[in-house]
Amino acid sequence: MGDTDVIGVIDGHNDLAWAARQIRGYRVGGLDDPAHPVAGLHTDLPRLVAGGVQGQFWSVWVDPQLTGAQQVTGTLEQIDFVQRLVAGYPDTLELAATAADARRIAGQGRIASFIGVEGGAQIDGSMAVLRQYARLGARYLTLTWSRTTDWADSATDAPRHDGLSSFGVEVVREMNRIGMVVDLAHVAPSTMRDALAASTRPVMVSHSATLALCDHPRNVPDDVISRIGQGGGVVMVAFVPSFVSQARHDWVEAGEVGEPPTVGIAQVADHMDHVREVAGVSAVGIGADYDGTGSMPQGLDDVSHYQQLLAELSRRGWSRADLEAAGHRNVLRVVEASDPDYRAFMRGDAPQPDPQALAPAVDLTD
Repeated sequence: MGDTDVIGVIDGHNDLAWAARQIRGYRVGGLDDPAHPVAGLHTDLPRLVAGGVQGQFWSVWVDPQLTGAQQVTGTLEQIDFVQRLVAGYPDTLELAATAADARRIAGQGRIASFIGVEGGAQIDGSMAVLRQYARLGARYLTLTWSRTTDWADSATDAPRHDGLSSFGVEVVREMNRIGMVVDLAHVAPSTMRDALAASTRPVMVSHSATLALCDHPRNVPDDVISRIGQGGGVVMVAFVPSFVSQARHDWVEAGEVGEPPTVGIAQVADHMDHVREVAGVSAVGIGADYDGTGSMPQGLDDVSHYQQLLAELSRRGWSRADLEAAGHRNVLRVVEASDPDYRAFMRGDAPQPDPQALAPAVDLTD
């Protein structure tokens, strides 16, 4: 692929917001200088443009060391960063709430900026908090992060519910009602299957890889990939080395002794090939997890390198239509399937919620 063959990318997951909290005190300035990339970041505006990024789901994640209402406060601070980031660079970024927004923004040569909430603990057990995130523009919720919550089992923690609790099922139903996409990254396979059974809308996996190629608990088993594809959803393949390389995962599990096994573009492409083989090209997407992990595969060092991955897929026989589907069309289709629900919710004429969705999470006690 030459310079004139750039394929637009909408990435499902980028952790710049938390990285900016840690190393920049949430400052948004200085992310637009091509001569001076910010040390320690995978992401800045010139590199996004160089990578052909036309849309980004900015993750708003909160460390689980913060608990309860602190999770809500932390999430609001994260959303505030994304909103200030977009406002600080209006010639390059614009907030997007719907697929139509994303297409319009990309057509104007800017980057559509979606918000995704990365962890069910961040609603602090309150459907009202979930609804407020949606009103602030969040279009997906990852049902757990790396710890099991009071209502959903995580892939990397001890199970407590055999998937979703009854409250967790109600969360999925409320998300459907208000137009938030259900994200199955980080959750246990049992939670994936329960959420697929409960959801009436297509779901996404914002940043994971395939369990068949790398036996990491964060990866998605084939039966789930198949069901996601059958339901019109998308599996957005992460670039995290220990997700895409069994040797790298084994090295991490053994204590990271010695030099890490090399991971490259081809191994990420293998996972995208596998999703295609199991569920069809319409189920494939990209969710790199830039600025959410310490290292990336060789050749995918930062957000300027998406086109190299797409070039590898092209060499494997993927057509331009296939590449556009995986690069951006599939995830837009998933968002668009919930857009009518989201618009109705924002207008105030969505169907009435289940009474359980109105119950307060906190109350007065004697």
